Parts: sequence; structure tokens; C-alpha cells
Amino acid sequence: MSADIVLALVQASESPVWLLAAGPVGGAATYWAFYRYYRNNDKSHAFERDTIIDPKPVQGGENKVDHINRTRDSDIDGDNSSNFRTRVQRIR
Repeated sequence: MSADIVLALVQASESPVWLLAAGPVGGAATYWAFYRYYRNNDKSHAFERDTIIDPKPVQGGENKVDHINRTRDSDIDGDNSSNFRTRVQRIR
């Protein structure tokens, strides 16, 4: 349809009016090409339809492992955040 409009403008006049129509038509065609290339919804994977998972009962326990409470020492042992000369070394 847009190509017919451009052809009609070119044939109807000798002035370069068709250049005015070529910009929006080219922009729309480029947008549509990128849209079809990156948003190909007709070729996408439908997870709900293509992937069937049989649900099974959850297995596990409720044992608590390595719980630390009442910690008063808020810093890490051996940190060097206050000593700039030790932390940052010059490249040699």
C-alpha cells in the first residue's frame, strides 16, 4: 500500500515530492523490520504449553544448621579498612 503511494507520487509529478514520502515510508519499514526481527511472537516458546512438569511432593527436613546468635563483634577479624598503606599497594 505505501509503495503504491510512493509510485503514484513519482509518476504524478516531476518535482521531488516523492522524497518527502520516502522518509516516513522508509522509517516505518525499518521499524517494522526490527519489530519482526526482535519480537517474533509467532516463533516464541510457550512455556505453559511446551513444558509439562509433573508435580511431586516436597521432600526435605527442618534441621537448623550453623546458627550464630548474640554476636557482639560486628567487624571481620583481620580487616584492613583503616590501614590504607597495607590495603593499597603500588604497582611496580
